[in-house]
Amino acid sequence: MTTTLTGTPVLRTNLADYAVTKAMKDGRVTSDLVALDYCGPTPAHNGFKAMVRENAFEAGELAIVTFLQAKAYGKPYVLLPTPISGRFQHHCAGYNLDFGHLDPKDIEGKKVGVRTYTQTTALWIRGILRHEYGVDLDKVTWMTLGDGHLAEYSDPQNCERLPKGSSIPQRMLDGELAAALLGEDMPKDPRVRTLVPDAQNAAKDWFAREGVVPINHMFVVHEQVSKERPDIVRELYRMIVESRSLAEGVPAVFPPIGLEANRKGIQLAIDWALDQKIIPRRLSVDELFDDVTGSLG
Repeated sequence: MTTTLTGTPVLRTNLADYAVTKAMKDGRVTSDLVALDYCGPTPAHNGFKAMVRENAFEAGELAIVTFLQAKAYGKPYVLLPTPISGRFQHHCAGYNLDFGHLDPKDIEGKKVGVRTYTQTTALWIRGILRHEYGVDLDKVTWMTLGDGHLAEYSDPQNCERLPKGSSIPQRMLDGELAAALLGEDMPKDPRVRTLVPDAQNAAKDWFAREGVVPINHMFVVHEQVSKERPDIVRELYRMIVESRSLAEGVPAVFPPIGLEANRKGIQLAIDWALDQKIIPRRLSVDELFDDVTGSLG
């Protein structure tokens, strides 16, 4: 933490522009207690590795999977019960119909592309394929472009690296990959189909049963900030909640605020991360928070 000339603490912050963070970023939501230096890269996920390996930021967003790994490997960050982004993920596995129809289980024994094995979108869609459609994830060869954010972590044995500079969407369109796990990068191409049949309705049915919107990113702070200045952590929570209340264009179904409201979703992320060999041990939801952040709201 540095301070301004007036003595206000300044936190190096990695936070992208979302509907729910816009009022913080554009100055409509401010604080007398703390100043936020939005010094992270664009896109913000390019700063996750520096955050967990070098303590490059004192506050900001982190993918839920990256945070679970960071906690498992003893990194000094603590979670606030404030999702920054989240969405249904059923539509995030696609394939090219030109090479034949695929049902979810048809990817067993085949190559499927994903940016990194530990990508949060990949965690959720793989979990859906496994638990909703019976796919044996160990029988799929996951073709990746990069490693995870944590230096201590290694991909499972059924991961292989694509040549540097490869385009996963293009390789899927060309039939070199049977399918691909992609978020916003899914090609807008009439040949592309979702691996999950009728993905939009499948997501609605799943939400009706589970009551969970998969979390992508949540807000975290360095544990030192929470220990030394709990008032600043409470202020960050207030700012996020206030910014969210001013947001326009947020989907009607979005991850809620609060520890208990998110407990089931976080627990699911933990269960699936352990199942997919992303974290080395089972974590509890409560150990992700400290006395300050666990009592917020």
